[in-house]
Amino acid sequence: MKRENRNKKVTFKEYNMNQLSLPMSLDDLIPEKHLVRVVNTYIERMNIDPLLEKYVGGGASNYHPKMMLKIIVYAYTQRIYSSRNIAKALRENIYFMWLSGGNKPDFRTINRFRSSIMKDVIDEVFAAVIELLIQQGFVKLENYFLDGTKIEANANKYTWIWGKSTKKNKEKLQQKIKELLFAIDKTNDEENKLYGNKDLEELGEDATITAEQLEQAVKKIDERLAKEPKNKQLKKAAKKIKEDYLPRAQKYEEQEKKLNGRNSYSKTDVDATFMRMKEDHMKNGQLKPGYNVQIGTENQFIVGYSIHQRPADTGCMIPHLKHVEKVLGKLPENIVADSGYGSEENYDYLKEHGIGNYVKYNYFHAEQKNFFKNNKFRMENLPYNEIKDEFICPWGKRLKYAYTKKTVTENGYSTERRVYECEDCEGCPYKSDCTKSQRNRKIQVSFRLKEFKDEAKHNLTSEEGLKLRSQRAIEVESVFGRIKHNWSFRRFMLRGLEKVKIEWGLLSIAHNLAKIALA
Repeated sequence: MKRENRNKKVTFKEYNMNQLSLPMSLDDLIPEKHLVRVVNTYIERMNIDPLLEKYVGGGASNYHPKMMLKIIVYAYTQRIYSSRNIAKALRENIYFMWLSGGNKPDFRTINRFRSSIMKDVIDEVFAAVIELLIQQGFVKLENYFLDGTKIEANANKYTWIWGKSTKKNKEKLQQKIKELLFAIDKTNDEENKLYGNKDLEELGEDATITAEQLEQAVKKIDERLAKEPKNKQLKKAAKKIKEDYLPRAQKYEEQEKKLNGRNSYSKTDVDATFMRMKEDHMKNGQLKPGYNVQIGTENQFIVGYSIHQRPADTGCMIPHLKHVEKVLGKLPENIVADSGYGSEENYDYLKEHGIGNYVKYNYFHAEQKNFFKNNKFRMENLPYNEIKDEFICPWGKRLKYAYTKKTVTENGYSTERRVYECEDCEGCPYKSDCTKSQRNRKIQVSFRLKEFKDEAKHNLTSEEGLKLRSQRAIEVESVFGRIKHNWSFRRFMLRGLEKVKIEWGLLSIAHNLAKIALA
């Protein structure tokens, strides 16, 4: 059989590079239900008036913003995030060629559109997509599944500034400055009579000496030197302040300004905060500059998003929901979230705005286990006498009200904890099991928080709650899984909080349109 085949004439398909064989229209090469057609159709339907208003008349003609938006969103669905690679695709990829209508903006134009033109309008563009999703019945703003993830910033992880170091160094510098100024004052008899043993009036011993005040002090020292040109101590002090103390004071003040209450920032992206990034090969993750991305999903569509500089999720929920309300004009009916969001402040916000509370608290799962229920030393299991306002310990001792502890959260929310103390733990056979304190046991109680937790527990253990809890596992996690793993988006391309918001907004739009294509 093989011999017979060898004797037969070999034939090949027609191959002639000088003959035009492509169809006259690229449209003939694009499958009817291809994702690129979905991107094209939905962006055509969108209201992009806010984007058009960013352009002013005169000068050279601009690429149409609708075309630019299409190619960037489609590029994100294809795991292409670099402006240079998007420009390359416009020259080589027929889907990009068809979508751009043959236009070939260079990488600078693409980057300028993404980072500058889209600034201040990304929320409106995203809202236009959500409006279309609502019209199509994909989204109803009923059950909002909230969760967050850390995304690495486009910053050098080895160039950081720590808030604690800045504070410590500034305090040391303050002490040196005050000692030097005090020594200068002592050399002048006239000012000693006026100020006694204190520093110059505008500085004061207990006040923080600012760089501006230090500059004023230098001027006064220079005035003295004009009168006492041979005063070596003044000359030495003036040089020390000008060349060392003043530049350092200015540096620390600038660092505090950039920190803005945070614990750290990166020198190459001052808006990024150092956070623990989850790594598959590391148990506790690696400390890297990044942002905390919060998203809310419904039917695995991204309905809302926000970018935060704080690592913990708890304080992000209210700013996130405020942003969602600002963008969409309303809040969802129910919030479903894990225990990372279960705080008194968040529960209070949900109640105030009439939002269904399906938010777990820190021991929600544990309290349903026997080891929790049988632990008679836990504060949650101690009997409470409402009339006498006291708790009873397992040995029959009373924990009486001692005082009220007040705290304020990062968002400015005031909370109160009632502190109860045991009358006498001395000689108690259970003390080692009950408390680690060498003194009497104390517990902190918020009855308001307990009410919120009871409400959350009732909702979460209801038939609807069980359904939403099982659904939560496949809602937000699947979205993050697609973006971070399938699309390999683990690091932002742009720098700065505002530009990062644009990038994630475009990514969210891309995800939603890709989801529509599958639907």
